[in-house]
Amino acid sequence: MLEVRNIDVFYGDVQVLWDVSFEVKEGEVLALIGANGAGKSTTLKTISGLLRPKRGEVLFEGSPIHTEDPFRLIEKGIAHVPEARRLFTEMTVEENLDMGSLKGEARKLREKNKDMVFDIFPRLGDRRRQRAGTLSGGEQQMVAIGRGLMAMPKLIMFDEPSLGLAPILVKEIFNVIKRIREEGNTVLLVEQNCKQTLGIADRAYVLETGKITLEGTCASLLNNEHVKKAYLGV
Repeated sequence: MLEVRNIDVFYGDVQVLWDVSFEVKEGEVLALIGANGAGKSTTLKTISGLLRPKRGEVLFEGSPIHTEDPFRLIEKGIAHVPEARRLFTEMTVEENLDMGSLKGEARKLREKNKDMVFDIFPRLGDRRRQRAGTLSGGEQQMVAIGRGLMAMPKLIMFDEPSLGLAPILVKEIFNVIKRIREEGNTVLLVEQNCKQTLGIADRAYVLETGKITLEGTCASLLNNEHVKKAYLGV
């Protein structure tokens, strides 16, 4: 479904990604793991069109997208749930969800999809008229995920969805990601919580200082000595 081919990405004159390549297959949860500063968020921003690769290309369903504007990628079926949520804090929960459904079929099915989000996150239904900025961190993450789902994506990308959350909420967020996959979505998951991530993903790539250093099934990576020492604390 998604192919990232040999991309080099810079912030100004500083190179952040070197020759990064990976693929996400339809219907799977693909994880991209690594330490803080490894280039994971930069990779998602490049896929989303927020950054342009200096070399290489990104393809979605066989077509190049690395020169497309971000709003065009939403129309093509890619949703990005960013790190730190990036909500419209003065708007209500419901208004934030509506912002995820401004295009095409998603706009027509807005109310149906909103009911789906409230089914996944009942607390949001109770707080639908509450300003997003007054919610707890966990509830704000639920809104961010719900906003992404409102776009009816074929591929949904999560950037550090468990960051800053209490353990009980982390477990809930990972269960939601499993449910999203079970309902037919393809997921690209970026996370520092490697143990939880490798527990729900099908395959994973390890990104270290801007380069892919390992790849494989999650079962194989969980047994890899480098992954154990560097990321699992074993």
